[in-house]
Amino acid sequence: MKRSRTVALFLALAAVWGTAYMVTKVGLAFLPPVLLAAVRFDLAAVLLLGYVATTRSYWRPRTAADWRYVIVAGALLVAGHFAFLFAGQQYLTSGVAAMVTGLIPVLTPLFAWVLLTDERLSASGVVGVVLGFAGTVVIADPSFEAVLTSRLLGIALVFGASVSIALGSVLTRRLETDLDLLPMQAWVMLVGAVLLHAASAVVEPAPSVSVTPRAVGAVLYLALVASVGGFLAYFVLLEEIGAIESNLLDYVIPVFATASGWLVLGETVSPTSLVGFALILLGFGLLKGRPLLRALSRAGSGTSSESR
Repeated sequence: MKRSRTVALFLALAAVWGTAYMVTKVGLAFLPPVLLAAVRFDLAAVLLLGYVATTRSYWRPRTAADWRYVIVAGALLVAGHFAFLFAGQQYLTSGVAAMVTGLIPVLTPLFAWVLLTDERLSASGVVGVVLGFAGTVVIADPSFEAVLTSRLLGIALVFGASVSIALGSVLTRRLETDLDLLPMQAWVMLVGAVLLHAASAVVEPAPSVSVTPRAVGAVLYLALVASVGGFLAYFVLLEEIGAIESNLLDYVIPVFATASGWLVLGETVSPTSLVGFALILLGFGLLKGRPLLRALSRAGSGTSSESR
């Protein structure tokens, strides 16, 4: 029974985060990308902070270590990631953008190997990283036509989003905080929102904003469902199956992103993009295949999975 509930939660979260790519494309018709990301996390941060302030005694950063954590995480996991991601989605279909972010679990071990002394990258891991990069190049399809359609710019921006979140994930491993996950996430969202507003003021001066029911619906979905609901579900999933299996979300999300983009926006994905995504998936398998099999074996035997 618990296993069925976990699978249902996994698929529901993949569906929510996958359809968020399509909803972002809808929102980009009314708001510039960085401002859209900022407004998304304004609302999400306020809601989460209101909740943790009434349910936690230790709900705000109190030490220098707490502030270092939320600033680094807010800058890289929220501001950098979503500024680049939303900017890149202007030029890409929902499915292709989601496929490129599938590179995150491939980039993270690479940064860990470079920046953390206790991390090692095996020969198969090196091949996995190379395959991940190769897959991104295949998805980008660096042709003259791609240059003319700004496709390469979109791929580069979404690649930057993947780099930002992978780097942030590694750097925050070296930082300590006494904040629980929920208040920590709330403050990370708030710091990210402030930085996104600052970036928007610089790169999107006097933006033209169109407030319509469709725009409001897109922001509410991204803030309430994808951010607040999505991150709460993700924390539950982390506790139940661990970080290794949770990484598989990055390879199920593109299915929902592609399907929703096709159904709602009429988007299509080329066979070349699917080949590139398969290479990224293969690269992840070489990097995390053995730990993933061990974790799945433990889950199948009824023991809890270890998170990393």
